[in-house]
Amino acid sequence: MSSSFPSVEPSLRGRIGHDARSGYYPAPHRYRLHLALSCPDGLRIAVTHSLLGLDDTLPVTLLPALPDAGDDGYLALRPLYEASSHRHPGPATAPVLSDDWSGRIVSTDPAGILTDLARRFAGPDLYPRGAETAIETVGLLCERSINAPAQTAGRTDTDPAARGTALHVLMDGLARIERRLDDRAHLLGEEPTLADVRLWVTLVQLDTVHRWHLDAAAVHRIAEHTRVWAYARRLAGHPAFGRHLALDDIALRHHARCQGREGAGAAMQIVDWAEHAQSRAQQPG
Repeated sequence: MSSSFPSVEPSLRGRIGHDARSGYYPAPHRYRLHLALSCPDGLRIAVTHSLLGLDDTLPVTLLPALPDAGDDGYLALRPLYEASSHRHPGPATAPVLSDDWSGRIVSTDPAGILTDLARRFAGPDLYPRGAETAIETVGLLCERSINAPAQTAGRTDTDPAARGTALHVLMDGLARIERRLDDRAHLLGEEPTLADVRLWVTLVQLDTVHRWHLDAAAVHRIAEHTRVWAYARRLAGHPAFGRHLALDDIALRHHARCQGREGAGAAMQIVDWAEHAQSRAQQPG
């Protein structure tokens, strides 16, 4: 399932420090996020931004589901890239954390942006001291035991034995999460952390993107991890999570990027994401 919009290595990796001596420091109304909610990185950052309650201090500019300049990225981001990297050689991609004071980009690195939001701005402790290894472990599990094997398992141009091995890895990864959620509402404590943000977006991708290329038997096995999907539904009802689910944008990005064949699993949605997000939006308060 090759992509017409390949991933680009982050080219700008500035960091926000503790105070003014750092150059970039956590001043209200100084920074801006530029995000496409169709992209997993953009969705993770948007959820984190909302969990921290930064709507009034760090604005977000939402971008279209697909880059409007094709392989050159987003037209709206090109001036920022040019101001930050003279004759910038690559595409103007999102996500971007920019500095409104200078008109330059601070960072295009999703991991660094997430960490700096969680560590440098006031709000719930989403990246607790001492939990760094646990959060990193969840991130690796999501990538190596869910995302990557789900992609391989859905590739019709891959050897059947390799697809079977990938599906086994995927089921093992989901089983590990299932056991973790046996006696807790969140992965690391009583409240959400960056580990939950990472896992939830991974589950959204599994059901809204990867499932389209799996067979019916595989989707049935994935859906049998009932605690995992109950957790996904519950977080979809949380205002910081569900409000950012741009399902049409995710579908548009998927169908524009993916050249793989559709499988029987495409007709077997595991979670009604729209229903759970909408049910929370309709609650008073």
